[in-house]
Amino acid sequence: MDAGFSTFVKDLGEISVVAIASFGSSMGIRAAALSAIGGIKKCYIQNKPIPGVLIVYIAAPISQTIYGLILLLQLIPAMDKSAYLGLFGVFAGMGLAVSAYGQGIIGAAAADAACETGKGDPKFIIALGIIETVALFVMVFGILALGNLPSPQ
Repeated sequence: MDAGFSTFVKDLGEISVVAIASFGSSMGIRAAALSAIGGIKKCYIQNKPIPGVLIVYIAAPISQTIYGLILLLQLIPAMDKSAYLGLFGVFAGMGLAVSAYGQGIIGAAAADAACETGKGDPKFIIALGIIETVALFVMVFGILALGNLPSPQ
């Protein structure tokens, strides 16, 4: 592989694992926050108390960015074994991003329901946790895969 292209793929992977995960977190937070703000408006109009659990629904997607950072810290030393691992960073970032965005959509529905009913049902948190598990799988399996790479000959 050309040295310039090798460096490009390596840098792309290192940047992508956090950047793409952060993009998904941002979009997930946006989805949940917009719904929560609409629900807060309804609560104000109806003189109902605002459910405190809304902050959980809004903040939940941020964890995928943290998982991306953890993967990055594992990916950097592994890059000595193969520059193609840069592609791993891109796909891992995408997996984290999709999980974060999905979590934001679930958070949006939960925020709407909490504002409508005035209750923060624990089942809503469980739904957030299930999709969080997808991101945890991406991170843990990624760390395991990076740790099992053969050393360069």
